Amino acid sequence: MSAALPDKIKAILDRPVFIVVGTVQPDGSPQLSPVWTKRDGDQILFSTTVDRRKYKNIARDPRVSVIVQDPENPYSYAEIRGTAETTTEGGPELIDELSVKYSGKKYAEFNPASVNDAQRVVVRITARKVVGMGY
Repeated sequence: MSAALPDKIKAILDRPVFIVVGTVQPDGSPQLSPVWTKRDGDQILFSTTVDRRKYKNIARDPRVSVIVQDPENPYSYAEIRGTAETTTEGGPELIDELSVKYSGKKYAEFNPASVNDAQRVVVRITARKVVGMGY
């Protein structure tokens, strides 16, 4: 069963704020990554490549946890627990969209070394539970 994101969290996600995504390592320990993000309805999207640890962890175990924190009010935050799905479809387009949102430039302009990146994927998170404070 999926959970709806509160309106305050949606408004934060629509701004250029970093979120922290937690995945499960092969040994069961947590792995955390700050990422650029966008929202599609009640789903959270981010981009990564197939050679990154977070992608490998999600491919093996799709359970994730996300922290969204308002930089203007750091005591207001949400932890979003859910599952992630990945697809290569739209990967290059999403990283360009996110790069423009966060840096004002397409990704290849922001990070010229990215031409050697591994295949890009879109990670789409569906919330199962939302907990936190002040949202």
